[in-house]
Amino acid sequence: MSFDVPTDRRYLESHEWALDTDGTVRVGISDFAQDELGDVVFVELPDEGDELEREAAFGVVESIKAVSDLYAPVSGTVTATNDRLVDEPELVNEDPFGDGWMLELDPADDAEFDDLLSPEEYENQIA
Repeated sequence: MSFDVPTDRRYLESHEWALDTDGTVRVGISDFAQDELGDVVFVELPDEGDELEREAAFGVVESIKAVSDLYAPVSGTVTATNDRLVDEPELVNEDPFGDGWMLELDPADDAEFDDLLSPEEYENQIA
């Protein structure tokens, strides 16, 4: 099976993606991760203003199969969360790289983004 791995973002080994949009980092989970989880029924996210540490758990995604922690790809301050996921957690399955995004961060250290897996490295990991 082939999974979508957009080339405009970077990845964590734990299957989160990070997209740099003019200095803000948008975060979600990969197509591979949502497929492994199955139907997502609940997403727990941090509050705006929360400080996150790179690779520390920031929330939870719950599916019919499992409950999984979500990990921050970079350190920073939460500037936005996707409130639609409260009532529409299925967006994570339907559009993991678009409407199913989870949060946005003001990164503490821009260099951390460059340390994430490239799309090619991530594709090799999930192959």
